[in-house]
Amino acid sequence: MRGLLLLLLLHLSLLLHPSSTSPVLAGKESGGTNAVEDILRRGETLRASPSVQLAAAQGVLLRLLPSHNSSFLLKVVPKGLCERFSCFRIGNVANSTPNGPEIMIEGSTAVEVSFGLHWYLKYWCGVHISWDKTGGVQVATVPSPGSLPRVQGRSVKVERPVPWNYYQNVVTSSYSFPWWDWRRWEKELDWMALQGINLPLAFTGQEAIWQKVFKNFGVNNIDLGNFFGGPAFLAWARMGNLHGWGGPLSQNWLDQQLSLQKLIVSRMIELGMTPVLPAFSGNVPAIFRTLFPTASITRLSNWNTVNGDPRWCCTYLLDPSDPLFIELGRAFIKQQIKEYGHITNIYNCDTFNENLPPTNDPKYISSLGAAVYDAMAQGDGDAIWLMQGWLFSSDAGFWKPPQMKALVHSVPIGKMIILDLFADVKPIWKISSQFYGVPYVWCMLHNFGGNIEMYGILDEISSGPIDARVSQNSTMVGVGMCMEGIEHNPVVYELMPEMAFRSHSIQIEGWLKNYSFRRYGQANHQIEEAWKILYHTIYNCTDGIADHNKDFIVQFPDLSPIQEGSQVLQISKSKNTRFSLRETKSNSQEPHLWYSTKEVIKALELFIVAGSSLAESLTYRYDLVDLTRQVLAKLSNQVYLDAINAYHQNDASELTLQIQKFMELIEDIDILLASDDNFLLGTWLESAKKLGVNEKEKRQYEWNARTQITMWFDNTETNQSQLHDYANKFWSGLLKSYYLPRASTYFSYLLQSLNKNEDFPLEKWRRNWISYSNKWQQGQELYPVKAEGDAISIANALFAKYLS
Repeated sequence: MRGLLLLLLLHLSLLLHPSSTSPVLAGKESGGTNAVEDILRRGETLRASPSVQLAAAQGVLLRLLPSHNSSFLLKVVPKGLCERFSCFRIGNVANSTPNGPEIMIEGSTAVEVSFGLHWYLKYWCGVHISWDKTGGVQVATVPSPGSLPRVQGRSVKVERPVPWNYYQNVVTSSYSFPWWDWRRWEKELDWMALQGINLPLAFTGQEAIWQKVFKNFGVNNIDLGNFFGGPAFLAWARMGNLHGWGGPLSQNWLDQQLSLQKLIVSRMIELGMTPVLPAFSGNVPAIFRTLFPTASITRLSNWNTVNGDPRWCCTYLLDPSDPLFIELGRAFIKQQIKEYGHITNIYNCDTFNENLPPTNDPKYISSLGAAVYDAMAQGDGDAIWLMQGWLFSSDAGFWKPPQMKALVHSVPIGKMIILDLFADVKPIWKISSQFYGVPYVWCMLHNFGGNIEMYGILDEISSGPIDARVSQNSTMVGVGMCMEGIEHNPVVYELMPEMAFRSHSIQIEGWLKNYSFRRYGQANHQIEEAWKILYHTIYNCTDGIADHNKDFIVQFPDLSPIQEGSQVLQISKSKNTRFSLRETKSNSQEPHLWYSTKEVIKALELFIVAGSSLAESLTYRYDLVDLTRQVLAKLSNQVYLDAINAYHQNDASELTLQIQKFMELIEDIDILLASDDNFLLGTWLESAKKLGVNEKEKRQYEWNARTQITMWFDNTETNQSQLHDYANKFWSGLLKSYYLPRASTYFSYLLQSLNKNEDFPLEKWRRNWISYSNKWQQGQELYPVKAEGDAISIANALFAKYLS
């Protein structure tokens, strides 16, 4: 093992040099650099003491590697260690004693210490750390206490070239977090610290804060019953896209989530992170029109409902220019400070997220922005507005340079930080003169809807943040991960956090070779070759199309086959770069394919060959299942197209053959997914029910969990939700009980239509299918929470059946 570790270190020697610091920002606006440094200085005053942070960092080590708790000497050094922002230093402990510390990790905060620990374990000991649901940690390569590899020279110091590493999207809380308890959150906070994340969103429990605030404005709990969304739809209720859907929230839920939030933000502070808390965006309950009849309250337009049902459609927005807006915004900030203490100056607000201002007049937009910020500043005099820049992508037609500049300059430079949310695909900093001098964070969006699909742009991740930071007049102040859902594509989430500490781009092939060593705990030639292929195919998406899985199994076309001719349904390789949540339903509903399936099948074959030596590795088993699923899902797309072509050619025999193959693929993929604990529907459903304190709540939470991953939103008897399958999942149980009956029903009508020479009964199929779907959402069937079968044997059998 030591020989392999030395080989690993040799390959990584070019990667381990300390990051050099370089000037950051300030763009064309004078004082930009000083403004950011002022934010950092104020943030330091809100941090926990060094002793508290040290205890938190030691807790991370103890939970990660209890056997080596005494092998490391950890130190939090707030002053004097770093040149500009923050850093960590790794060195040998001089005159170490048996059973005593061998390696010293110093950092300016507990986050830096934790990331420094991860850096050492990764690049000296071959350790890999990922989410439990993507295979978990691989620490078998760590030498026993007393034998840890020494650091050459006196020490290695790594400086952050930019101050912040941001984490989360405002919808991640609903796609991935809604059913988490403290045990799961503690794991996530450890993961965040080990990835160097120091600017995380902290949105849990805000409904309980709003309940207390609204009460002081005359709103009772009955009025709030149709205001808050259900647990799986809170993100969109918070943004004002909907109200009441999936609700109401019980007092149990509100109290439980507030208690959980207090644990979350307390640990964030202990780790030296700066939590980003929510601020008021203008979304108010309908009763406000009665309570405040002279207030300027606008009813927003329909957001993705089928027919504008007022029970959840068309929310109410209080105009930021109304004095009541300032009162509410101030009260909300003050109530958070009362509950959590003064723990941050940074607040997120996305007033115009997929909701347009009433006019494009720059003066009006500027006044709105100033009022939004004023509401924060009234509650916290040092408030910083952090805004998701998604609106500049999703509504690019509205946010032209005059409108964008009016909004971002509506507050003084240094009082706003923008998340360039989609910079991995559509960077706004390049077309906005660095956001007109306003500090921004280069973000990777990567995933829509929490879908399960292997996808990434590793070259852009490794170079995009560097290019942005060194560009002329750069105002970049951080990197961020803003995926809609987490717990997938571990390679992407291994690389992306590193870019907050990298001053130079990474040579990906060399990095991946060592990634595969770390992930599986040993070198393997077949795996190395497989990852080289995956890098140039699956993880090299350069067509500008956003990653939103539309494989036919999980997003079945809601169309008549008459509309599904060969010119309509072809695997998409277009250059369309615009993507919005409102664009999830189109006539084409095309699966996205950006790589050679032949090459990826070769990678899978190499993975299968490697199974003889990697069979005991949970990370290998996860990747094998995921890659086999990916290959078979793309195969199923072609089978579906072959079925439709057979229908158009009036070939009943061929149609029957392709239908049978498509159905078998669904069943076989379900069996494959059932062999790994991390691809099970039952886990999602049982975690939802576990949070309910009575039978009524358990039923409600299960309905929320089932609905989000299927219909998502409302439907009629003959019209599916406009967001159906938006949050689709390749999970065992879901394929067999939901996607398989849907395809079976459709194809039975299709075959009947061909045999009887009749038009396809689209409305009849829809009525049948939607009825089944609604019943499934209301269902209480139990699904396994433990894997069944051997993943390696199943993958081998499926390869032989479909691909050899």
